[in-house]
Amino acid sequence: MASDTVGTDRRGGPIVGLLVLVWVCGLIAAAVWWLGIGLEQWSVSYSDQPGEFEDLQRRASLALLVAALVATAGPAIIALVAYTLRRARAAVAFLVLTVVIAVPAVPVAVLAGRDLDPRR
Repeated sequence: MASDTVGTDRRGGPIVGLLVLVWVCGLIAAAVWWLGIGLEQWSVSYSDQPGEFEDLQRRASLALLVAALVATAGPAIIALVAYTLRRARAAVAFLVLTVVIAVPAVPVAVLAGRDLDPRR
């Protein structure tokens, strides 16, 4: 009976760990994408092509919006999965992390969304 309790207590750990790994990889990919666009903007700033610079600004805003979405949605999804798998401590930890990340990410996402608005 004790072995059954230990077995059910540890189930879901690899799933939560895999989701954390996917979330971190998504954050790294979004950051590299945004950094690459920033380097392109830097190189274009020395040329005489204003249309290309505006396109890069829109791409940078999109990359920032995606990064904010990944940063906020990742821990929320992990918290939901951890709660479903009855891993209460992990669920609470990732829910708190979601709130902590959402505080700066939501205003950044709103500003990035405004930059993407074609009516500006």
